Amino acid sequence: MKSKAIIGGVIALIILVAAIVFCVWAGKKINEKLSEANPDEQETTAPNSPQSPNSAQINLPFGNPSGATANSLNTNNYLMESKFYTLSYNRQESLANWVAWRLTRNDLGETSRQNDFRPDDRLPADWEHITPSDYSRSGFDRGHFAPSADRSNSLESNSSTFLMTNISPQTPDLNQGPWEKLESYSRSMVRRGGTLYIIAGHYGNRRGRVKSKIAVPTDFWKIVVVLPPGNDFLNINADTRVIAVDMPNVSGIRSKNWRDYRTTVRDLEQKTGYNFFSNLPQNLQNALETKLDVK
Repeated sequence: MKSKAIIGGVIALIILVAAIVFCVWAGKKINEKLSEANPDEQETTAPNSPQSPNSAQINLPFGNPSGATANSLNTNNYLMESKFYTLSYNRQESLANWVAWRLTRNDLGETSRQNDFRPDDRLPADWEHITPSDYSRSGFDRGHFAPSADRSNSLESNSSTFLMTNISPQTPDLNQGPWEKLESYSRSMVRRGGTLYIIAGHYGNRRGRVKSKIAVPTDFWKIVVVLPPGNDFLNINADTRVIAVDMPNVSGIRSKNWRDYRTTVRDLEQKTGYNFFSNLPQNLQNALETKLDVK
């Protein structure tokens, strides 16, 4: 009797273990099927998941002003992203339409200026790739949209600003005058702990092109959203300081103060056709876009 009882117990245990194994296997299969049927409900904690901030979210939290897309068929409004800045590129003009970046104290350091101007290999292979020599003897500086000094915390970040997609033909008096003075003023605010969201671009075309390739803008503009220490883009409100400037790409202005070229965001919208702050409620857009900085 004892032997029969032991054998019966062993058989029952085997059956129980088999049942548990089957249930685990079946559960995995069910979960796999559910995941295939509902891909949007899969876990999104991976680095490239939708819930992880990408460069556009970091550099363009207030909206993509021209609706640029990362589609090579969108040749004159081609979105290019990196962790250092985001831009819209114009194949026809061989020039960025605009470049956007966030600037914090962590972006500033002791890294020296790399000066490694070079073509941007991220552009589609069959597009014109502007080289540093295309600016040689042109009479124009290789002016930065996102400044080298705004990315001085590492060799990689500083080097990124010398890609030719971040460069534009600016007169020496503009580039080394009021344009640079606003760049320096912006960094002084960041050193005091503020966070800036900056977007810079151009409009208008002069006659002729640099080396018959690069369009020469008549004007350069910049918008700087200034958030005080301890604040980020979620804290933007109607009282947030917004600096907007519109500077002519001409000679004879090297000694001018950047404040002489202040304007409103609404005025820049009318001149460029872009929609800045499109992610914000309309009443907040109106408040920010119509006020003139006076500090």
